[in-house]
Amino acid sequence: MTRGQNNPMTQKKFDYTKDELKKALISVGLQKGDIVICHLGMSKLGTPKEIYEGKSKFDVIYEAITETIGPQGTLITPTFSYSFCKGEIFDPLETPSEVGYFGEALRKIKGAKRSLEPIFSVAGIGPKVDELLDDLPNDCYGKDSVYDRLRQRNAKLCNIGVSLYYTPFIHHAERMAGGVPYRFLKLFSGYIKKDGKLVKENWIYMVRVLGDFSEPVSIEPDASKLNLCRSVNVGLGKIACAKSQDFYDLYQSKLSEDPWYLARGPACNPIEAEKTRVGVKEYDVDMPENANIEQMVRALWCLPRDIVSDGYDAALEALSKQVPMTIYEYPTGTECFTWIVPEKWTCHKAYLEAMDGRRLFSYSDNPLHVVSYSLPFEGEVSREELFKHLHVHRLPEAIPFVYKYYERDWGLCCSKVLKDSLTDERYRVVIKTDFSYSTLKVGEVVVPGESEECFVLCAHLCHPCMVNDDMAGVAVGIDVMRELLKRKKLRYTYRFIILPETIGSAAYLSHNEALIPKMRGGLFLDVLGASHPHMLKPSIVGDVQIDKCIHRIVKEHDPQVWLGDPINDLLNDERMFNAPGIGVPMLSLSRTIPRHEIDFPYREYHSSLDTPENADFPNIYDSRDLVLKIIDAVDVLEKSRAHKPLRQIRPVRTSIDALEENGVPKPKFKGELFCSRFKRIDYDTMGRDIFNIIFRLDGHRTVADIAQQSGMSFTRVKEILGILEKEKLIEWG
Repeated sequence: MTRGQNNPMTQKKFDYTKDELKKALISVGLQKGDIVICHLGMSKLGTPKEIYEGKSKFDVIYEAITETIGPQGTLITPTFSYSFCKGEIFDPLETPSEVGYFGEALRKIKGAKRSLEPIFSVAGIGPKVDELLDDLPNDCYGKDSVYDRLRQRNAKLCNIGVSLYYTPFIHHAERMAGGVPYRFLKLFSGYIKKDGKLVKENWIYMVRVLGDFSEPVSIEPDASKLNLCRSVNVGLGKIACAKSQDFYDLYQSKLSEDPWYLARGPACNPIEAEKTRVGVKEYDVDMPENANIEQMVRALWCLPRDIVSDGYDAALEALSKQVPMTIYEYPTGTECFTWIVPEKWTCHKAYLEAMDGRRLFSYSDNPLHVVSYSLPFEGEVSREELFKHLHVHRLPEAIPFVYKYYERDWGLCCSKVLKDSLTDERYRVVIKTDFSYSTLKVGEVVVPGESEECFVLCAHLCHPCMVNDDMAGVAVGIDVMRELLKRKKLRYTYRFIILPETIGSAAYLSHNEALIPKMRGGLFLDVLGASHPHMLKPSIVGDVQIDKCIHRIVKEHDPQVWLGDPINDLLNDERMFNAPGIGVPMLSLSRTIPRHEIDFPYREYHSSLDTPENADFPNIYDSRDLVLKIIDAVDVLEKSRAHKPLRQIRPVRTSIDALEENGVPKPKFKGELFCSRFKRIDYDTMGRDIFNIIFRLDGHRTVADIAQQSGMSFTRVKEILGILEKEKLIEWG
């Protein structure tokens, strides 16, 4: 008996047929050769007649769409997995879709292709699928993303069984509009399985602020009023269709009028909403007015001063009462050159326990016991698993300072002595942390001079529970500015910038680009309380008057000073000032030992032993006096600057043959690169080679010049430049 003949099931009422569905698709505007992206709610249409003839709902809907758009049409549908958001490996062949059965079934069809996108992958079939899905940038909804490509190719949005409310073009429009107040950019890191191998990549997604104030709303009613979309009932549900460009243009228009247009509920302050959700930690800082260097250090060193945190904010606020200070705030997700401001991190509590309940160590004992920016985690783990996440210092008694600002992992830290005592088979881990939308803060102290041209001092404040790295440099800078505020008739203007390392410099410079041409030079201050002679790192440019002047003054003050390598020794924020597109000759002053010695840069570096008891305060005061001498000399040099410029970036001399043979790579970016942002740039395999190249990209050096000056092979330089070119970070001139 043929299936369906004399079968009582054939008498059951059906809700629609494939032909009815095809007619509906045509009536809303689908045509032969269309590129279409579909969201589907198959169950909401009801039951097709053909299901009683041996076909599945998927078969019926798939055939209806592909027959409507024909063999020259291309069908795309979401197969979102959210893998990197969940800390999971993304395997395009095996990782299931979490957005309905249709996409899960489509991706398994012979000839179908799935994008190598570890959060919001799509699957497609048809002649345009390769150009739509191959070699995507690692920005889920940004320029050249799948949605940008669909829009540029006049794709149609067609939702079957669900409203056009369900369309990722909302997020594409929000991203391309430059952001909305209820979302922010966030970097997700993880592994993708490609050709049987795990490849580490980083992807950017504009996530929603979690404070309870907004939910997305549908734009479909406004689109219908403007006749930008068509809809028709079919079965128990409906089909809606619109041109992606029309929807995008409407989004952009509405967002320009009201950035909260797509959020349900009244506009509010997302930072305050996040404070309500997470809470704010208060810190009582006991520091007198006009505190001396030692008082500042002792009052602030033990605060948990993570890059964006309540502890950092408390320290900066306390310092702002010592000297007149402007505090700049840069919201989470702000793009600063190639960098992205991270979320605020709050650690509520964290500890390691034996299974009998004995507390082995905790965050309350010392904040360094938890990896800065650790993910939350709670559960029982084996000793083997624990050790994968437990970090130690090379000094047996020290707790290390470990941070994972842009990586998604949990972690604890302890001394090697304690770790060696952990012999049980299982342990209990509790890490209760929150990530929230907030602002990164940068403090600026300005002493005006006769000229708007300025000399910049800089120090970072983001190393929790440590003195030399970095409270010593901050305290010296404050005391120097306090002295300068007493002086009259300074020729230069002097600026002291207090910031979180690297990202703080990127934030400040990218939002104060008009100041950069006025910056004649600078000095980074760090590790000034160690018991070593000074180390002076020249600027990247090196052969300019500011370098010669400062070197001479430091040599006279400290005959034992040694010169560090500007690219390879104790890298700090002077990198950002010296970097391509900025070119401010900033030097670095510290007290460290040479790299080849075992305790480089100093014995207690990045550990719980970097305490006031191990700091040499007379050395800190001596470094303060040296910085004032440097400023005296710089201010005198201003008088003769017309003849000998302090800042003089001269092109490297290259032969015409070398230019013709190798070309000159020119940077299309500003500042030090945020390597983690680019999926082809792997610092684990490139190491310092990437720094040796990017800081020599001045638009004048050829490949041969860079190879010769860096000591790298010509082949290696070409290889890395090729990667930078693929990421569209350089061009050839």
